[in-house]
Amino acid sequence: MLLNPFFKNRNSLALLLVIVLSISCSKVPEYTVVSPNGENVFTVFPDYFTDQTGGIGFEVMYEDKLVLLPSVVEITSNHFNFKGDWSVLKVDENKVENSWTTRFGELSEVPDNYQEIKIHLKKGDVRINFIARAYNEGVAFAYEIPEQGEVKELELDEKIHYNFNKDHMLWSTPKREKGVLTAQGAYKKIPLSQLETGIERPLLIEISDSVKITLAEANLVDYARLSYSKGTNSDFSIESSLDGRMAEEKQDTITGALVSERNNDIFKVKRKLPFQSPWRVVMMGENEGELLENNYLIQNLSAPSMLKDDSWVIPGKALREATLTTEGGKVAIDFVAEHNMQYVLFDAGWYGNEMYEASDATTITLDPKRSKGPFDIEAITQYAKEKGVGVILYVNRRALEKQLDEILPLYRKWGVAGIKFGFVRVGDQEATAWLHNAIKKAADLGFVVDVHDEYRPTGFSRTYPNLLTQEGIAGDEESPSNEHTLISMFTRMLAGAADNTVCYYNSRVDKMGSHASQLAKTVCLFSPLQLLYWYDKPASSLEKKDGLWGDTRHIGNEPELEFFDAVPTTWDETKVLRATIGEIGVIARRKESDWFIGGINGNLPQDLKLDFNFLNDATTYSAKLYTDDENINSRTKVKIEEMQLMQSDTIGIKIKPNNGFTMHLVPLNKDE
Repeated sequence: MLLNPFFKNRNSLALLLVIVLSISCSKVPEYTVVSPNGENVFTVFPDYFTDQTGGIGFEVMYEDKLVLLPSVVEITSNHFNFKGDWSVLKVDENKVENSWTTRFGELSEVPDNYQEIKIHLKKGDVRINFIARAYNEGVAFAYEIPEQGEVKELELDEKIHYNFNKDHMLWSTPKREKGVLTAQGAYKKIPLSQLETGIERPLLIEISDSVKITLAEANLVDYARLSYSKGTNSDFSIESSLDGRMAEEKQDTITGALVSERNNDIFKVKRKLPFQSPWRVVMMGENEGELLENNYLIQNLSAPSMLKDDSWVIPGKALREATLTTEGGKVAIDFVAEHNMQYVLFDAGWYGNEMYEASDATTITLDPKRSKGPFDIEAITQYAKEKGVGVILYVNRRALEKQLDEILPLYRKWGVAGIKFGFVRVGDQEATAWLHNAIKKAADLGFVVDVHDEYRPTGFSRTYPNLLTQEGIAGDEESPSNEHTLISMFTRMLAGAADNTVCYYNSRVDKMGSHASQLAKTVCLFSPLQLLYWYDKPASSLEKKDGLWGDTRHIGNEPELEFFDAVPTTWDETKVLRATIGEIGVIARRKESDWFIGGINGNLPQDLKLDFNFLNDATTYSAKLYTDDENINSRTKVKIEEMQLMQSDTIGIKIKPNNGFTMHLVPLNKDE
């Protein structure tokens, strides 16, 4: 039975159900949910039709501004017709005021407050439930297909038509095509009308100078990934669609891209009934800094942790060891233990050429192009254990897909702490389900995980926090400019953690930016597992120069390395102090009583005024400021200044193009 409609002010904190609004010259019932602060309004039209599509319609308002015109969720299936003529059986209302704690985030206590409606729809014998949530940070929706009739399993496809009133500017990744790394590709700012095919999520759209929104997805676990393209539903439309299955694939040995045609199947998803789709998300804020501060929304829409005990999951910093020798491993372990780091990563080559199907990840079979050995993994892990250090092994997806159930108990026997998943397949439902099931299996046997290459997060690290990080970013291996990093900060980082593989002594640093901006990346680019000194080696390690590992150099003893030693990888509080995509980003993060500030600058000089109103009142802090200075007599040209600061203080920092800065603030009285 249809709920009786009731009317309330749109600024109210309560749920709204409003009926009978004129849309496209016809009377269409509408059901509206409002965020707790009254600023975000999500309205659903169960029977909304356009000339091109029929489906479940919706619109979105932010601070009384219509940011999404009436838009459409279009679902097709092999059994049911999900277009129009719906009867509303009932509408469930729900209000949640909650928070949850984590050791693995940008906040230690995460607010989780929203209002929700679930609209139960029926057309003949066909049923579907549409769930709409309004948070202070944005809105989200999903659909639920309940059990019905004799149908036990359903195949479906989904298209969402997001309609806008103008040709807004947006930040787009490259067109998705064979051999192209889209998740790690260069962004460009283009008008909506020039959007190409298969653009990555999240997608940031500039509605106005004071309104920015991001289209994203959350809780993608056993479903096909979505991507964005220019739509045809209206003059200014974006269409999201699901990835089809990958056909036979080859791996590009240069880029790592999986080169494959995607099958043009009618239906992209197959699920047993009942099931719920992933969440489709619209994050909203006044600027890109606010969006980044509120990116926990993605995790809020994912399931709580499934780990009864996560004490064994240790976030931290890692050093890559590329000599693949027992001696080199022990030297790396010594360095890590001495510099407040937690892991040593042994990268590709330890079980042969990882690109070969015949390579066996249950054996130590060194790739002769990368190491002549010897490489005794059990001796290494035993030594690491004595030093309180964890060992992570790289395993390519070829071995993972064939040998996962063999290697997990074997690596546990060896004493390995984590696995870096290399070149995994992404996109279609089969690949998505396999990957998340592999992370679950890794959790069951006590392994932390780093997923590399094209995978982008959708909140699963809340459900399985052993997934410490992932790539899906053009990190320092790709030599990104500061400008590109500043685009990634406020686009890619809205989705969650990213393994940026920070370099320091490598010659590419001069091309990318500066040494002070490299220090700043550890603060600005969140990752519970941080890879530092990506191409560098401890001073006592043999120097290795080859095309595979790039320009390797010895780590020095420059005084600013104390910042790498001190900086944590997870946080209790995060504040974005300055944010302009591609131009400048300044972020302050707190761990217990210490504050760390990172600033990265783009192509123009900046005369930055930095205030400290986020500090504790009446507490004096001892601060160190690290900046680029060509007059410093060191390899890295980083200047260190010491000062004392309070909440009321302001300092000026002149930042040259492509430079940066960091700060570390410690209360003089740690008990305060």
